[in-house]
Amino acid sequence: MIAALQLSGQRERTQQSSGREVRLLAQFSGTSPHLISASELPHDVLHRTNIDQLAPHSMRICSSGLRFFSLHVLERDWKLLDLIRAQSAYRLPAILSVQEGRRLLSMATPLHTRVYFTTVYSLGLRLHEGLFLQVSDLDGQRLMVHVHRGKGAKDRSIPLPPDT
Repeated sequence: MIAALQLSGQRERTQQSSGREVRLLAQFSGTSPHLISASELPHDVLHRTNIDQLAPHSMRICSSGLRFFSLHVLERDWKLLDLIRAQSAYRLPAILSVQEGRRLLSMATPLHTRVYFTTVYSLGLRLHEGLFLQVSDLDGQRLMVHVHRGKGAKDRSIPLPPDT
């Protein structure tokens, strides 16, 4: 099996990960890896998810290793592996309190950096959008800002807070 992994052109750490997943599958099923059937895979995957409590990234490594083993070593196409998708962990963004935001912005030096970050933060711009912002994009009478080349290369107008 290791020879087949080495011939595939996989990097060494990927080879080790794939080999480890196949070894763990064989240990869990109690049989040789080439005798494992597609019907045994769901039990192994559920065990790795629920009992071993692998993180989503580790589950992707697990399914990739098993997929490689089934296709390139056993020459079997286990369609079940295509259905196994590990969900990504969703994390809430860090939101600063008003005091933390003010303190952080007040520590920015020099002045033009402080102005840039204050503008980007108060308008809710992406950093790249703030880089292309020009004085002509500000409409002080209507309190609007025209943002050029935003996400998806689209222009948009956003309200300008009076304090900004």
